[in-house]
Amino acid sequence: MKNSVNYWESHPNIIEINTWVWLEELTKNYNKQIKLDTVPEEIFDTYLNKFDAVWLMGVWERSLASKKIAQEHLGLQKEFHAALDDFVFGDIIGSPYAVYYYHVDSHLGGPEALQTFRENLKKRNIKLILDYVPNHVARDHLWTLETLDIFVEGTKEDLRRSPDAYFKMYDKIYAHGKDPNFPAWTDTIQINAFSPRARQKAIDTLLLIAEQCDGVRCDMAMLMTNEVFKNTWKDKVDKVPEKEFWEDIIPRIKEKYPDFKFIAEVYWDMEWDLLQQGIDYCYDKRLYDRIMDYNIKGIKDHLTADFDYQKRLVRFIENHDEQRVAKRLEEKESKVAAVLVLSLPGMGLIHEGQMKGYKIKVPVQLKRRKIEEKNTQLFNFYQKILQIIGNNNIKAGQWELCEGTEDEKIISYHWWDKSGEYLIVINMSNQNVKTYINIPHLQVNSENVQFKDLITEKKSRHITDVIKKVGLLVELNDYDFLIFQIHQQTI
Repeated sequence: MKNSVNYWESHPNIIEINTWVWLEELTKNYNKQIKLDTVPEEIFDTYLNKFDAVWLMGVWERSLASKKIAQEHLGLQKEFHAALDDFVFGDIIGSPYAVYYYHVDSHLGGPEALQTFRENLKKRNIKLILDYVPNHVARDHLWTLETLDIFVEGTKEDLRRSPDAYFKMYDKIYAHGKDPNFPAWTDTIQINAFSPRARQKAIDTLLLIAEQCDGVRCDMAMLMTNEVFKNTWKDKVDKVPEKEFWEDIIPRIKEKYPDFKFIAEVYWDMEWDLLQQGIDYCYDKRLYDRIMDYNIKGIKDHLTADFDYQKRLVRFIENHDEQRVAKRLEEKESKVAAVLVLSLPGMGLIHEGQMKGYKIKVPVQLKRRKIEEKNTQLFNFYQKILQIIGNNNIKAGQWELCEGTEDEKIISYHWWDKSGEYLIVINMSNQNVKTYINIPHLQVNSENVQFKDLITEKKSRHITDVIKKVGLLVELNDYDFLIFQIHQQTI
């Protein structure tokens, strides 16, 4: 159950919403224009209230230059036609990660509409997360009108040799934003992470954002670290600063907004580095990859990491960058994977449409998606799991990984605090299993203990000493799971 006071849960479950697409779909469903300030109450009360936070992806003003580039990009055209049978150029709105201005887009209702949306969340003790893109802005961003040293510059020779990595504007040559492993994002301009002026711009921007929400999802956050940035841009940038970008920025924001959260998209096994630099939560891409590879041993090994580390990871099986999970996994496989990411320590992330079984990945440059049939059974399943986890406050207190005595296909773990005790057992294999689960820190001290299955409501009574010495016998079918509430029982 959500806290009655408005602060962050220890292990929140959040939903990512492609804002523009979502509002377009609501508009069609309700047969009237829906903006952020007119989202129906029932959406909050029957859908969003299952989560601890809502990430509204793509609320900032989009770039006309980005829109034009997307209209002319042959690779993107293929993606657009794959996503929409009836695609037209008017569906293109530009990338949400080529920000023109950190101002809520008027098509979504503007800043006042966002404030109303946030107030509706607050009433239900739900936090609001928005985007922040530290590495770059749109190539036509207002900052480009200034003469400040905030962007990475190039030479005529750079432009001649790499016309897709550099561009000319106002008699200067600038670099496009980039990930060193991929082609540059041609609708962006690269911010100089080493520039004191650029860092001050970042602080000013984040202070404005922090007035409007409770946290930010930081796009490609590892690109701003000193080592990565220097290796990417080499002689294009000056001497490496003493302080890391995030170590410089985050304390300045938390001085004024101490409970404001920084959630980082991070790859290349750099999660620990970013957490040390002040980031609150990092993407757990390693867990995602092992789930998709059916690597049960790898998942279990990953979950042996220190609890204080795990509780700062974002667990997911889908987001706007990845393929729809309904395309990658069978439904019963996706269900157990969803139970895993939603009940582990850390932040569980659900992507809007995931619960409905949508299969079409929507390019972020589009304003609408193809109407897909809702998988009602899957949606009800997600609703039930989220309600069980939330109402019972399962992800509270202490946590430990448990072991099955005879079967390596089982992943099981134990949550406990003074208000409750829970055991979660998951079979992520295609075989039926039968095994005893050891629970090292079982808290029950009565003679008997009751295990209540929160899915079926079925109860079973056991002798506590036997459970502590031998374990709990469980039987699961392929891709099945159990969520037990543990009670002391006296006769």
